[in-house]
Amino acid sequence: MSEQSAEPQTVLLRRGEVHSPADPFATAMVVERGQVAWVGSEGAADAFADGVDEVVDLDGALVTPAFTDAHVHTTATGLALTGLDLSGAPSLEAALARIREFATARPDDRVLLGHGWDAARWPGGRPPTRAELDAATGGRPLYLSRIDVHSAVVTTALLDLIPGGVTREDAPLTRDDHHVVREAALAAITAAQRAEAQRTALTHAASLGIGTLHECGGPQISSEDDFTALLRLAARTPGPRVVGYWAEQGDAGVAKARELGAAGAAGDLFADGALGSHTACLHEPYADAGHAGTAYLDADAVAAHVLACTEAGLQAGFHAIGDAAVAAVVEGVRTAADKAGLARIRAARHRVEHAEMLTPETVAGFAELGLIASVQPAFDALWGGADGMYARRLGTGRARTLNPFAALLRAGVPLAFGSDSPVTPLDPWGTVRAAAFHRTPEHRISVRAAFTAHTRGGWRAVGRDDAGALVPGAPADYAVWRTDELVVQAPDDRVARWSTDPRSGTPGLPDLSPGRDLPVCLRTVVGGRTVFVRPGE
Repeated sequence: MSEQSAEPQTVLLRRGEVHSPADPFATAMVVERGQVAWVGSEGAADAFADGVDEVVDLDGALVTPAFTDAHVHTTATGLALTGLDLSGAPSLEAALARIREFATARPDDRVLLGHGWDAARWPGGRPPTRAELDAATGGRPLYLSRIDVHSAVVTTALLDLIPGGVTREDAPLTRDDHHVVREAALAAITAAQRAEAQRTALTHAASLGIGTLHECGGPQISSEDDFTALLRLAARTPGPRVVGYWAEQGDAGVAKARELGAAGAAGDLFADGALGSHTACLHEPYADAGHAGTAYLDADAVAAHVLACTEAGLQAGFHAIGDAAVAAVVEGVRTAADKAGLARIRAARHRVEHAEMLTPETVAGFAELGLIASVQPAFDALWGGADGMYARRLGTGRARTLNPFAALLRAGVPLAFGSDSPVTPLDPWGTVRAAAFHRTPEHRISVRAAFTAHTRGGWRAVGRDDAGALVPGAPADYAVWRTDELVVQAPDDRVARWSTDPRSGTPGLPDLSPGRDLPVCLRTVVGGRTVFVRPGE
């Protein structure tokens, strides 16, 4: 991203398609001083043409609100974009070959960093052994996080850098052992490398039409320096807005969140782990393991944290994936509501991240308590289906209950969509498609509802109801897209019916049917300032 520069105060965009609830037929928009000033028809746009600083001819392009990704790990995303990415490795042998190539190409790195391996998708289903990693790296320190970032494999040389206390068992490291090795690996990154990774991630997000990121940091995820450096970088250079959450528990966590400039003591405050690593906490044991995962917080701890955050005027939030963990969070928030009053708890808009294994009772609890469901539809696209990781971990019956977006919407639960990048890539239109074409048909929602969850939903999740839509007075955060004909999805639970009839009076959206090309971002604007222009446009 370039250094900040002056932008025209007033801009008229015309001869396009403007997605606005204020006017479903809008083809033009005026932006003034960082806000949407007007939306309307091409004929009415003539009245503004002489009084603006710049006129942008959209040439038929689509203008939408910029997306908000409600769950991101920005530095880790940048490191994955610039470093060793194993998410596409088709086998263990291919992964080891990529590790050898990466190690050879980076002879000066103090610690080699990689991400994205998923043994569940490889023939044989096993992760690399420590001996295989030692051989592939020539005995150098290496940290490789699993795709869900809840376990990792490492080399002997990295363990040798850690003074005691870490298991030497030749298996993926989880829980405290994983946190220790991750901290050691990330500590080897220089400030310059970290800044490069953060800039890379922010630039990439802008190129995808993302105007806001919710950074989920915390002492078990990154460092205070990493967190504050990102907030400073985002504040001083044109690019996506960054809203920071710091996941630290209790009164100390609330004080630290305030000190660091966070919106809440929230984000990845772990109530449990992840399904892929067998650390999500379940009511019943895993289908492919003799245990039910691990609880990191109980309902009493949840209640205490929610009360502390509510009293401080901050959002609380929890990472909860397994059904037992989600139930503990709901029970804890309900206990807090009994003490502080339901109205205060609902007004605080506390969050639950991921919330994959829900029951009708916990869905009702979310609605009752005003909890925001910060969810990742790409998880279902990646791990769902009869042959996916969910089914292997849980059996097909339980796997079919996961990520019930339609049930959440029917209950009135606010949805905010994100990627959990680098767990799944930044990909907003792909995320909307994944929700609309969920692998379990009864969990599908309309493209319109999914789009709203990925635009207005993210703003509502930080307490803003005046943003995320192109209406007068809203922040001028928007993206311009090259796409095919717009369609209007009929109000039909089967999701597959489409309409191009303009008489519907509903703003159209791209046809996201599987197999069709996704829209291409031509320009991204945040607060009236252009932060991305596609080369050649």
